[in-house]
Amino acid sequence: MPPRPSTFSIAARDPETDAVGVAVQSKFVGVGAVVPFVSADAGAVATQSFANVAYGPDGLDLLREGHAPAEAIDRLTGADDEAPSRQVGIVGVDPEEPPAAFTGDECHDHAGDRQGDHYTVQGNILENADTLDAMAAAFEETDGGLPERLIAALHAGNETGGDKRGEQSAALYVAKPEGGYDGRNDRWVDVRVDDHERPIDELERVFKIYDVTLLEREAPDETRELAGETAVAVGSALADLGFYDGEPTAEFGEDARDALESFRGMNNFENHSLAVLEDAVARGWEETGPGDDAESRLVDAIWNGLSRLDRV
Repeated sequence: MPPRPSTFSIAARDPETDAVGVAVQSKFVGVGAVVPFVSADAGAVATQSFANVAYGPDGLDLLREGHAPAEAIDRLTGADDEAPSRQVGIVGVDPEEPPAAFTGDECHDHAGDRQGDHYTVQGNILENADTLDAMAAAFEETDGGLPERLIAALHAGNETGGDKRGEQSAALYVAKPEGGYDGRNDRWVDVRVDDHERPIDELERVFKIYDVTLLEREAPDETRELAGETAVAVGSALADLGFYDGEPTAEFGEDARDALESFRGMNNFENHSLAVLEDAVARGWEETGPGDDAESRLVDAIWNGLSRLDRV
């Protein structure tokens, strides 16, 4: 029998954007290759604990055929002799259909699941039952889009107890109609950390770069220019990275702006104009960690500054 990963996950939908997704953390390498299955025309499936990966595509097919999540789970587990060792959570795209989950009697403690209006959380080999309650509360209470709320649920679960065996990998997979690259598929957010000491922290870091690079935001009504101490700090960061060889000043001049443009091009941030990028840095710089390296501070500032704008 394959190894049993200790895993906690959340499957959820956002009726306002038609997005559906799964976020998961596990003491198991490459959990993103095993647990999350998502499709914008069907819903989201998280299959774990001696995971039967056929639950993913088969569950999505059942949702497409019109079965409610609970009905889909009954069909999946009813045809599986090893269902007592399985765990699965399913959310459909229909906001009128409640999410559902199944935790087999042979899943190792602590194992369980919780459901809310638009989500289901589930976990096995957990430190405590509070892990699931914390995940549910974080998802319900966190502001922002579906990706942020899913990551917040992972953080909350991990901080409350998490996997009894520790951390190793994490994944975030969110689908939205025409949400993929150039609108050619529904793969809106697909980020994985396959082996890391702090996989959820790393997942969030990589997601922020993914977000700034690939996801679009509404245009701001007005933009700010860098000035004062923030202009000096940003100029110094650009100099540290080799993009700017002038003396940073409180006036963010043409040479400094050219350096920011070079940083934008080098990092593939062309989704946002230079003016929008400068505005984001100006608004978000104070929220960055002063102990971080120059590149991390610039990316965090851009992400923080853009976060006030809705994604499109």
